[in-house]
Amino acid sequence: MATILHTLALLQKIGFKDYGTITVLINGDEEISSPGARDTITRLGADQDAVFSFEGGGAEPRLTLATSGIGAAYLNVQGKTSHAGARPEGGINALYELAHQVLQLKDLSKPEDGLKLNWTVAQAGTNRNVIPGQATAQADARALKVSDFDALSRTLQERVQKKLLPDSKVTVRFEVRRPPLEATPASRALAAHGVAIYKELDLSMKVIDRASGGGTDAAFAALKARGPVIEGMGLSGFGAHSNDAEYIQINSIVPRLYLAARMIMDISQDRAPLK
Repeated sequence: MATILHTLALLQKIGFKDYGTITVLINGDEEISSPGARDTITRLGADQDAVFSFEGGGAEPRLTLATSGIGAAYLNVQGKTSHAGARPEGGINALYELAHQVLQLKDLSKPEDGLKLNWTVAQAGTNRNVIPGQATAQADARALKVSDFDALSRTLQERVQKKLLPDSKVTVRFEVRRPPLEATPASRALAAHGVAIYKELDLSMKVIDRASGGGTDAAFAALKARGPVIEGMGLSGFGAHSNDAEYIQINSIVPRLYLAARMIMDISQDRAPLK
């Protein structure tokens, strides 16, 4: 946020006004996949010639053009409770069915394609002496392509039809929490322009065009963007999400402000590629 605000202040101070409209969106849905801001990010992203997202991080200067999509699978099993000691046969053990379902859904990852599905949370039962009547599980999913999530969702629905306990009721719901951000020719061209700007300062900068596992709100902007979307315009640093060890590199502040201001200026004056 500070980088954005100081970039705008810098443009004002030098009297630069050649842009049409600069739109700033600050999203307060921290780390919960932006349920309240998704539509707004997509709508505003579609109106811009280029979109910059100011995620920071990384010890070395970089720009990011691709991030993983983040999804979640929610598995629910409805069985029937009964006394585990006196009449276990009168129940339908939701835990047994859940175990069966998780095991038959555990091999859907395709690491070579960047598709990952890992079951991470499960819950069943209320008391030791009661056959559990309900059980649930959640899975974390990652993908590099929207189409991979679509295929995964279909496969989940197909597989849960095969049950261990025929009288149990099994449902699975798949939700795309953040879509993948995919590198495009336009984003690669604009990122290369950013690398050239850094060279003016005798600095090097990497361009990451393959996702490594994290997600970004910028992917919502990219869904309908008419121009390039670039992530990682923020400051260099380390220790993301740590409450006592996260830091930024002070020597990255001036170069990043210069980069952001120059990118805006060059786009506004048709000196930067957008295709």
